[in-house]
Amino acid sequence: MNAAARLAAFAIGLALIFAGAAFAGSRIDVHPGRQNATRDREPAMGEMRADAGMAPQAVRGLAVSDNGLTLRLARTTATPGQPFQLAFRIVDRRGQTLRDFDVEHTKRMHFIVVRRDMTGFQHLHPTQGPDGSWTVAVTLRDAGSYRVFADFSVDGKPHTLADDLTADGTVRSRELPAPVASADVDGLRVSLTEGASRAGAESRLAFDVTRDGKPVAVEQYLGAKGHLVALRQGDLAFLHVHPDESSLRFMAEFPTAGRYRLFLQFKTDGRVHTVAFTQEVSR
Repeated sequence: MNAAARLAAFAIGLALIFAGAAFAGSRIDVHPGRQNATRDREPAMGEMRADAGMAPQAVRGLAVSDNGLTLRLARTTATPGQPFQLAFRIVDRRGQTLRDFDVEHTKRMHFIVVRRDMTGFQHLHPTQGPDGSWTVAVTLRDAGSYRVFADFSVDGKPHTLADDLTADGTVRSRELPAPVASADVDGLRVSLTEGASRAGAESRLAFDVTRDGKPVAVEQYLGAKGHLVALRQGDLAFLHVHPDESSLRFMAEFPTAGRYRLFLQFKTDGRVHTVAFTQEVSR
């Protein structure tokens, strides 16, 4: 092959290489300063996707249906002060009753009831029947609109579905209490020693229990030293809180600035106590 032919063949080879590289680049979507789309991590709570304009990891408990599962209450009204049996089911996309649930915090179903002004908090544990339905005794002490949360896990994935119950009558709503450092319950003083700092960051929540100024040992409750439910003022969004097994310490992420109500439950001398705190979260 003469020099001119060799030069022409080399030029054709270079052209083929550059064409192949351009095609591959268009297929894997690589751009300077941006990760490969197929390798992007899932943003943490409070972060924003640049291409979505909204937080992808939302708080739970804002809807009656989520991820193909739906909470179906047998009734949505009640008489204030009168106990009643509330039946409900968790159904899939086909309307079939779900029967298998994971054990979380020693229970297969946690049922939270709270009035819209965040009073009347109840943490209940329903009983499941042979047909897969759940039943729990509920008393709505005062008139008003109540939010109920079915908190459970299926195949290792947590779910919190919510709906409303109405207790007819004259409603006397209460203002959310101002934040305080300590609160008294059943002869005990509970102090919030560490609280949330800012939205979108992991926060440590720590509580101490004393009686007459002396520390009180707390017993195991639901597989840990305590249980904490955090609700956001306004929409009552339900936050997932991770407990510490050996102390009244919890880790949580508050997705937005604002006020939250913390409902702490712990056990002493075989009795479960419930105390609430208002938590301010900054931006």
